[in-house]
Amino acid sequence: MTKQRKIIHVDMDCFYAAVEMRDNPAYKNIPIAIGGNSARGVLCTCNYIAREYGVRAAMPNHQAKKLCPDLLIVNARMAVYKTVSTQIRDIFQRYTELIEPLSLDEAYLDVTNTIHFNGSATLIAEQIRKDIYNELNLTASAGVAPNKFLAKIASDENKPNGQCVIPPEQVADFVADLPLKKIPGVGPKTALRLAEQGFESCRDIRNSSIINLQNIVGKQAISLYHRSFGRDERLVEPDRERKSLAVEVTLSQNIITFEQVQAVMDGLLDKLKYRLSKCEDKLIVKQGVKLKFADFNQTTVEQRSDEVDVEIFRRLFQRAMLRANNRAIRLVGITLAFSPRKSLESECQQLILPIL
Repeated sequence: MTKQRKIIHVDMDCFYAAVEMRDNPAYKNIPIAIGGNSARGVLCTCNYIAREYGVRAAMPNHQAKKLCPDLLIVNARMAVYKTVSTQIRDIFQRYTELIEPLSLDEAYLDVTNTIHFNGSATLIAEQIRKDIYNELNLTASAGVAPNKFLAKIASDENKPNGQCVIPPEQVADFVADLPLKKIPGVGPKTALRLAEQGFESCRDIRNSSIINLQNIVGKQAISLYHRSFGRDERLVEPDRERKSLAVEVTLSQNIITFEQVQAVMDGLLDKLKYRLSKCEDKLIVKQGVKLKFADFNQTTVEQRSDEVDVEIFRRLFQRAMLRANNRAIRLVGITLAFSPRKSLESECQQLILPIL
């Protein structure tokens, strides 16, 4: 009999902003956001005070300032966030080696076979959150469930500084009434298209079929159908080989000009470079950009490259913009493609053989 998996999703609360408020007490009770301070800048994140004004991640600075005139925009300190993220990872490793980081501020943990707390995933998640608070003076939220999909949903249920547990026997009831907009990958526009066809919750999806859903959401139909039953067979993969790296953002408001696209790109570059720093021994072979338009069609443009070249990204976006045909843009993304590991080993051999 297959052992029931126990998955924890830990998500730090407004991580960058929380670190800034911890390190500078003057920021604690005022609205702050993290990002470039130029007029064309885009926010990385913001604290909960700023969110009460409607300020959100990926929002242009000028728009955020209109919503919250007293908003303080603080320059990102990626080196500091990276150090704190490593400290958080060290806390995770006290309880399991099966850790799959998703970004600096969130990760999946598989504690199925742990001996800590007599194998209680709930108590482990509580202790991890206590350790983070006591040692780093930061708060985290956690979701505990039988799979990754449900754990991620649960971690958002009681934010900030909260925890939600979905026991196996409660999965069916929990998922049945889950709004579709809470499923990762179902954005506002997709949720609207589904609602127009009478799909509001997972219960509605269960009563349909994959074929019917494909007419509405395309290739996302299979995943959506299985998620509506709470199914997710993905494993926590600490050593998964990354073949590509992508950073993208769905904008709070559509944009139309190349200058606006470039401003968003500038905001994505720091995240891309940080995530690249976590990819050891990766050989870049290609750069790419992605635009998704208001009509949900999208375009991608790629070019061979062996490094992160900002000018290449700009040229690729200029080419992508030629395909816009005056359509508004709702998503901007940048990507890197890596050479397979065996190709990298082959290159190393080519360097060694002449010496021999």
